[in-house]
Amino acid sequence: MNIKILITLVVTLAAAWAIFHFKAQLGLFILPLFMGLVVFVTLRLYRLMEKDAPSQDD
Repeated sequence: MNIKILITLVVTLAAAWAIFHFKAQLGLFILPLFMGLVVFVTLRLYRLMEKDAPSQDD
């Protein structure tokens, strides 16, 4: 498995744990932080999958 994917998943899990562990202290900032985390994971994993995909020469 690609090391960048593993690092991305570990960072994501740590950030998600921090967001939901400190949700009472974050208050209204929880929604933008959560949405930012979702966008980060989506774009990062999409870029990694796109790089690993075999290219097609038509």
